[in-house]
Amino acid sequence: MIEGVTLDDQPWTSAKISDKVIVYNVWGSWCAPCVSEAPALVRASRRLDNQAAFVGLNTRDFDKAAPRAFVRAYEIPYVNLFDPQGALILRFSGELPPNAIPSTIVIDRQGRLAARIIGETTEATLVGLVQDIAAGR
Repeated sequence: MIEGVTLDDQPWTSAKISDKVIVYNVWGSWCAPCVSEAPALVRASRRLDNQAAFVGLNTRDFDKAAPRAFVRAYEIPYVNLFDPQGALILRFSGELPPNAIPSTIVIDRQGRLAARIIGETTEATLVGLVQDIAAGR
């Protein structure tokens, strides 16, 4: 289970999500590949809205102004947790290198790690992975 505080200062927990795949994307406003992949994540999250919950894990931004501006600029529709010290990334220890930014983790409906992408991803990759995982493949 992942718990944190959103960029809008609201508490959030993955326990609220049931019967959906969860896609966690680790990003920073300072990260060029994160900027590059942001539109693909937005499109994938909209296409997969009925199958997956997308959650951003904002890391190494020590003030909320820059990541909030990033979310507005790219019209990111999903929740983003503020994780300046990378504590949430450590929850995936052994599965996700703490310095691998951007990275994406996909959790199946049973709460198990189903896929990980180290580095920039694409809309097609995410859509294919989530559809396969949601279908139990």
